[in-house]
Amino acid sequence: MSVVHENTYPMDDLEQAELRARLQHKIDNKTKPLGSLGRLEKLAVQLGLILKTESPRLQHPQMLVCAGDHGIVAHGVSAFPSDVTWQMVANFLAGGAAVSVLARQHGIALNVLDCGVKYDFQDMPGLIKRKVAYGTADSVTQSAMSDAQCQEAINNGREVLKSLPGNVVLIGEMGIGNTSSAALLLSRLGNLDIADCTGAGTGLDHFAVARKVETLRLALKQHAGVNDPIEVLARLGGFEIATMVGIVLQAATENRVIIVDGFIASSAVLVASLLAPKVKQRCVYAHCSAESGHRLMLDLLQGQALLDLGLRLGEGSGAALAWPLLQSASDILCDMASFESAGVARRD
Repeated sequence: MSVVHENTYPMDDLEQAELRARLQHKIDNKTKPLGSLGRLEKLAVQLGLILKTESPRLQHPQMLVCAGDHGIVAHGVSAFPSDVTWQMVANFLAGGAAVSVLARQHGIALNVLDCGVKYDFQDMPGLIKRKVAYGTADSVTQSAMSDAQCQEAINNGREVLKSLPGNVVLIGEMGIGNTSSAALLLSRLGNLDIADCTGAGTGLDHFAVARKVETLRLALKQHAGVNDPIEVLARLGGFEIATMVGIVLQAATENRVIIVDGFIASSAVLVASLLAPKVKQRCVYAHCSAESGHRLMLDLLQGQALLDLGLRLGEGSGAALAWPLLQSASDILCDMASFESAGVARRD
């Protein structure tokens, strides 16, 4: 299966290098010792490069939480039943989940996408219906998605983002069993042992994690020899992950800042980056999850997380927590005085 890519990165290497130099000069000449704001300075430069301006202003942030169910749950890879997926979607929309609270606190627009939940939702504010099917098939015995379903989910992500304002998107997810899909994607696309990619997910004990690893080995064996990123996504992924792939590709096309939540959201970025490598330049990795494979995922993506709080909730909660740091980086670059404007003497 192939994906048609647009020419999404019109700024050439020379233009980017010149803008980077101007941004670095601007941040270096703020009223502070050189480099004294640490990672915040690098983040400010990155925001300027993404938005292609020396004065990047972040506007209308959009939190998109993608939800879907997974057939592999039938093998006991999660501590919770599939019904929790739709129940948590309802909780998001009612304003009671962690991501709901954090989005409300920080003024982030929150929409939940039904990408493939095993439940029929009534229309309600904040819900975007893009259901491809009622959960994926069991990847241990067959392809999780057909090629057509996978492409539909990717296209859904693209189209949803096109309809939303702003220059920042925060991606999160909900789907019982989706740490298994993310681990499978990491293992196959990163050529890593599945045991190193697999963690406790929703809270499995040591013995249950061992059973989960063996189940995932069976899924990898079922789809041995499949290595193309889109085909791997279709065989081993999930509807919510494929939808996030579409969101990431479209956000890169539009030069939006992409704030990536945890392990599952990062697996979507991994797939997208193999289709369009410069996607990684648009991504800010909110945090390093307590899920064991996430650090390996970040290494593959050559990404450095802003936060390390031991989070493993998903939902986009880590992305929402990181959002104020991006606001601070933008405001420092745009509003902090320079030595010249403030009349402050430089160091000798």
